[in-house]
Amino acid sequence: MKSRTIRVALGLMLSLGLLAPASAMAVEIEPQSLGGPELTAAQKLVLREYARDTWASFKAMTFNTTGLTADNMNEAGRRARYTSPTNIATYLWAVLAARDLKFITADEARQRINVTLTSLNQMERGRAGMYYNWYNPQTREKLTVWPVNGDTVYPFLSSVDNGWLTAALMMVSNAVPELAVKADRIANRMNYGFYYDQNAGLLRGGYWPEPPPGQGGGTGGPNNETGYTGHHYGSLNTEPRIASYIGIARGQIPATHYFKLWRTFPSNCDWSWQEMKPEGVTRTYLGVDVYEGHYTYRGMDIVPSWGGSMFEALMVPLVVPEEVWGARSWRVNHPLYVRAQIVHGMREAQYGYWGFSPSNDPAGGYREYGVDAIGLNPDGYSSDHERTTVDYGFEGCRPPGNTSPDWGQGTVTPHASFLALRWRPDSAMGNLSRLRQNFNAYNGNYGFYDAINVSTGQKSRYFLALDQGMIMTSIHNALTDDLARRYLSTDVVRTDGTLFRDVIAPLLGRETFTAGFN
Repeated sequence: MKSRTIRVALGLMLSLGLLAPASAMAVEIEPQSLGGPELTAAQKLVLREYARDTWASFKAMTFNTTGLTADNMNEAGRRARYTSPTNIATYLWAVLAARDLKFITADEARQRINVTLTSLNQMERGRAGMYYNWYNPQTREKLTVWPVNGDTVYPFLSSVDNGWLTAALMMVSNAVPELAVKADRIANRMNYGFYYDQNAGLLRGGYWPEPPPGQGGGTGGPNNETGYTGHHYGSLNTEPRIASYIGIARGQIPATHYFKLWRTFPSNCDWSWQEMKPEGVTRTYLGVDVYEGHYTYRGMDIVPSWGGSMFEALMVPLVVPEEVWGARSWRVNHPLYVRAQIVHGMREAQYGYWGFSPSNDPAGGYREYGVDAIGLNPDGYSSDHERTTVDYGFEGCRPPGNTSPDWGQGTVTPHASFLALRWRPDSAMGNLSRLRQNFNAYNGNYGFYDAINVSTGQKSRYFLALDQGMIMTSIHNALTDDLARRYLSTDVVRTDGTLFRDVIAPLLGRETFTAGFN
């Protein structure tokens, strides 16, 4: 366990102020960034302002007695009475970022994280050490009644939500060595083999101990229980792949699982329900035949996500350096995906702004926004209030419908620009600046409001832990040579001292996407 010993020594030096955070990690590995042009000094100052105010939102959203962050908060400071494993994860990210950016001391960061870990130890868990989907952040209790309207909540063990929490615990273990044992004990109880369907080679969406009416039809586990979701997470370019990486790295699911995920669905008529007809070739990795398909959008061949949103594709590379490890796959696709979002907002729909991802709806509620053309889902995540979608048809199987729609009131979320920061820093900073200046979209206390209707100027005056976490971690990486990524990639995942990167980097390095400019 040499790596663990080095890590603890570095952490102690860090906590004593003998080593700056970036320097400490640089001893072990080189920076993992691989993106667009360097940020200017002026841009870095602006990002520090954004990060400081975003951190203030986390402090306001978090219950000090439990260290649990509410799912959301309005501009008056009223906090939601529910939280999720992903929300807890984003708070842990934010604490690490605040420490490394010198907004708080190492002692305060350690104290804050310790309170959260103590709560996680006390909270009720389900099968395989997994956490339920909703808890009361003030009492730590599992929710069975929705606090907003009194509806029944059927506790659910989500594979993707637990994936984000495990990732955050692994990062804490590496970044705060004094708490490594405590974080590891929590994470080591979480076994992703619980979600793995050997027949399909995929992860199930999750498990209900007591399924709600009409749900829980999938079977699995040693006793062939019926509480599993009937669906799997089958699309590669979506956020559940964080759970796939963790399960593979920890040896709980086979590496072949990664190649069972769909890049696109096949190009024959049996799959003609998908967004458009893909093109591609079949290649074999680890004995698995993989259809390396892509969609073509405005001169770009892109491996699509499920709905065409930013966070599906680009939340994972906040903590996993996919484009560094996947030189012939993610390194090509991620920048194209960002470009497609920009092209849609600025040229196709002509909103004058871009950045489409699930967020609060300025008109009320929560909505899934995206660029329909780069999502597998034929019903798409639309970029406008009117839910406009495009229908390209499927040559030889399904005729096209509306291929050039009139786009309505575009809805943009700031966190999408931050996710693009690595690949298009000037475009991202410019988009954020225009949103701030033209719509008064920035709250000086807590950072950017969650979403803006750029046609009417209506704003969602809320702050969501998930979206604020993506903002905070994007800035964390940009200003510290990718510390957030390095905290995960150098975590020890096997008892023999194997690091996360030792397992996942070679896996990603095998593959060649068919993405690119056509």
